[in-house]
Amino acid sequence: MSSHGTPIPMSSTPCGPLTGTAEVPGDKSISHRSLILGALSVGETVVTGLLEGDDVLDTAKAMRSFGAEVTRDEGGTWRIHGVGVGGFAEPDHVIDCGNSGTGVRLIMGAMASTPITATFTGDASLNGRPMARITDPIALFGAQSYGRRGGRLPMTIVGAASPRPVRYTTPMASAQVKSAVLLAGLNAPGETVVIEAEATRDHTERMLRGFGAEVRTEQTDEGHVITLTGQPELKPQTIVVPRDPSSAAFPVCAALIVPGSDVLVPNIGLNPTRAGLFTTLIEMGADLTFENMREEGGEPVADLRARFSPDMQGISVDPARAASMIDEYPILSVVAANATGTTEMRGVKELRVKESDRIDAMATGLRANGVAVTEGEDWWCVEGCGAGGVPGGAMAGSRLDHRIAMSFMVLGMAAQKAVSVDDGGPITTSFPIFEPLMAGLGADLRRDPV
Repeated sequence: MSSHGTPIPMSSTPCGPLTGTAEVPGDKSISHRSLILGALSVGETVVTGLLEGDDVLDTAKAMRSFGAEVTRDEGGTWRIHGVGVGGFAEPDHVIDCGNSGTGVRLIMGAMASTPITATFTGDASLNGRPMARITDPIALFGAQSYGRRGGRLPMTIVGAASPRPVRYTTPMASAQVKSAVLLAGLNAPGETVVIEAEATRDHTERMLRGFGAEVRTEQTDEGHVITLTGQPELKPQTIVVPRDPSSAAFPVCAALIVPGSDVLVPNIGLNPTRAGLFTTLIEMGADLTFENMREEGGEPVADLRARFSPDMQGISVDPARAASMIDEYPILSVVAANATGTTEMRGVKELRVKESDRIDAMATGLRANGVAVTEGEDWWCVEGCGAGGVPGGAMAGSRLDHRIAMSFMVLGMAAQKAVSVDDGGPITTSFPIFEPLMAGLGADLRRDPV
């Protein structure tokens, strides 16, 4: 079943060239943080370009529940009247974060150092995901958590009455964990320090500075160290959300594997902690060019052009790049299936605990469609079939995971026979205009009878 209703079976039929301009939605990571930091500011934050997918809309509802005023005008501009650091009110009802691991984990961190109680839940996928990675560090601030066995939702968080600053080394490469700790540190006195073995996406640090917090980053013998000075008064901002590189990955990768394609994706955020996929594709031989490179709101941005690339070769992806492209491995595996040779992806254990076990989900669906895949706990290899060589013709399970569903829809565009998924409904969580956007480029996507 879809995360928000009846299953929506979908199929993707081999199509002609994909051409035109793909206006993908706003960046999901920045959209979540814009709402949360706006709610923790004093005054009105104005946001344009916000991703209006289910995940972000659930975060907007949560901020209202914590006392912020969040509105959207007819032109699509969002306004958040914040309550200030430490100003969250206790919600009257359970906070439903739908399918969003980012939303629930960041919100837990943001409320953990305020003396209020809140209960969180989500859909079947989110309620199966581990939350101890958040509840362990926020306990150091003095917060308490009560959830299901294995540290899973539904879960009640009791915020710290007298929060204390912490020094925390993250046990895995996770921007969500780092961000939750930094957000909790906002209402703690003194300095909160997060240490990462390798740097993860840095939107939280950039945006905290933009809102007026003091954040320092440095590379030491311990690793990548981020230091936040607590109890600032965050100042409201005007934010233009760049377009999401994770969403752009789908039309870009589709263009690379569908013969004759030439697609332009404008205004894509190219934060170096998010752009690992594009570096990897170029190493494989993809015809990608970056045009009109510039900076907007402290983030590097460019227009990205992707053309059909029939001579791509499989590679061993640098494991150190995993944190900068962790959400893009499913669609990378589709490109790998259309390349020549083996693509090896290692250091990706985090894929096992995303919205689904993404390694198993993609491996199972690719095998069903004629692609050879081997896998281990933190690695997998895809044997390329060459350009136009994927047989297709089978159904894959989306497992309530938007990126799995979209990846198999892209696979079908270049396969010899149509590829289908049992439920395309979860796509709306991050890319609500995926179907019309891809159809406008020339894809043949269909909603199948239930």
